[in-house]
Amino acid sequence: MKKYYIYLVICLSVFGFFSCENDDNLDPIGNWELSQPELISPEENGEILLQEDRANENFYFEWQEAVSTAGFQVRYELQIDTLGSTDHDSPILSLTSDNNGKATSASIQASDLDLALSYAGYTANESSELEWTVVAICQDTKAYATRAITVTRFENEYVPNQLFMGGSATEVGTDISAVIPLRHLQNASGASTYIFEAYTSLEAGQTFSLYSNQELPTHIYGGGEGTIEKNGNPIAVEESGQYRITVNLNDNTYSLWKIEHWSIVGSVIPDGWNGDEPLEYIGNGVWETTIFLTVPNGETAGGFVFRANQDWGHLLKRIQGTSNELYMESQAGEAGINIEDIPLNNSGEFTVSLDLSGDTYTYTLESNLSAPSETPSSLFLLENGTSIAELSLDADTFTSEYLPLQAGVSYSLNSAQDGSGTSYFTSSIIGATDSPDGDSVTAGISFLEGEGEFSVDHDQAYKLTFNFATGSGSWQYYNLKLFQWDPSNWDGRNEYAMTYVHPMQFTTTQNLEAGYNLKFNSPWDVQFGTPEGGDNSVMSGNLANGGGDLNPITQTGSYQAILNFDSTYSNATFEITAE
Repeated sequence: MKKYYIYLVICLSVFGFFSCENDDNLDPIGNWELSQPELISPEENGEILLQEDRANENFYFEWQEAVSTAGFQVRYELQIDTLGSTDHDSPILSLTSDNNGKATSASIQASDLDLALSYAGYTANESSELEWTVVAICQDTKAYATRAITVTRFENEYVPNQLFMGGSATEVGTDISAVIPLRHLQNASGASTYIFEAYTSLEAGQTFSLYSNQELPTHIYGGGEGTIEKNGNPIAVEESGQYRITVNLNDNTYSLWKIEHWSIVGSVIPDGWNGDEPLEYIGNGVWETTIFLTVPNGETAGGFVFRANQDWGHLLKRIQGTSNELYMESQAGEAGINIEDIPLNNSGEFTVSLDLSGDTYTYTLESNLSAPSETPSSLFLLENGTSIAELSLDADTFTSEYLPLQAGVSYSLNSAQDGSGTSYFTSSIIGATDSPDGDSVTAGISFLEGEGEFSVDHDQAYKLTFNFATGSGSWQYYNLKLFQWDPSNWDGRNEYAMTYVHPMQFTTTQNLEAGYNLKFNSPWDVQFGTPEGGDNSVMSGNLANGGGDLNPITQTGSYQAILNFDSTYSNATFEITAE
């Protein structure tokens, strides 16, 4: 049986530097001899049975000490090797004895011995004739004692939980330290499926192999015609191109699926879901393209997926709760992963990258839009061509107060109040969001210098910001609730959502309890209550953000509450009337 690697060295010392001295003199003196260690256990031709259900079992080796005639200290190494081997520099397994090499005993764990034999090419569930050797080491002198031993490996072959690929057919060549990692698929419980995959480029007429490690020792798998085998011949590639390789270690099979192209499909491309915009392979498992993506007219956002070979059975979608991680739709159910179409909130030219290298697949959308050429000295918001607000400037950022904007109305930005200055526009729809009913709702936008108009998704009081240094901005609005609670039971409060009414008003009709406290809140930025020195028992009047609790209801019944607020959410007026 051919030897493969030195598998394990438990001591951190290098034997060439072992001390071998008596207590009185560190230098070698005179001529001296080193006796052979005398082996004790296991006996000659002893047998070791490795059992998977006892993988942590330790097997002990003992011997009597070797003696230096000069009284120098001796240290020991235990080796496991092929029967009859005379090369002690590359045994199958090597470890120092106990007590950092000073003791005349050593132990090997069953799992370590089985893995070492697996690396060396010995067959699972078979008995193999080996030998164990004790090497006594004193300075540059070594003495050996050897016995034959029979070892039966685990019943089942070791199955790695990671795989790599390399070879002349791959992009990384034959350097084992640079081999390409395959993605290890897991089930919904997070357990291994022992199915692996990778997306990469392969060259015709060349070969590749699979490895369990990126360094020696490693299992090497080859094969052909869809079957893999340990120590098999490298796998040949017939046609150059990009491939998905899938390896199943449950049945020792593999498959190669050629990728003609990955593409973008969805409502954001010219032909929508009937279209197909291909990406270009740029190497190392990455595809890329530059493309103009558009949010469809009248919609708050667009959606798209990545599709391979125009095959609806091979769609990559975004993992819910992540910003850019992808998973194959056909595999997501078994993995217990929730996926969704990839959203697009802003139209524009983007560089789109699809990265299928490593254990996590991702995408990036990089906008190619540039910031405006300079920051104007003033900025006005125009409604149907008429100025309705001037924004305040701080450094390069303009900010508005809360402005009552309406759906169906056209808005624009201009550096001049009469619209004769420099124009700016955003392709975003202000207020478009998947979560419109939150307490404080916000989203980012991009904008450009040039003629154009924009709209809002729904009536609300919006705060707008525009950063001219970056060409980015944001919008934000509040939703208000009427809080009512027993003064002795805050945690039992009712929170009634109020409806926004244009302009700058919220209203709700609810059954209100007598003697209960009231407040108009958007937790916790806005808390409209009785201003300092105010009467908290009145049914109408002025309110202040941060004011005290109201307590105006003397008779339980149905009431309408109306709140009118100012453009800074600092002050408001209210009225509560019985229905």
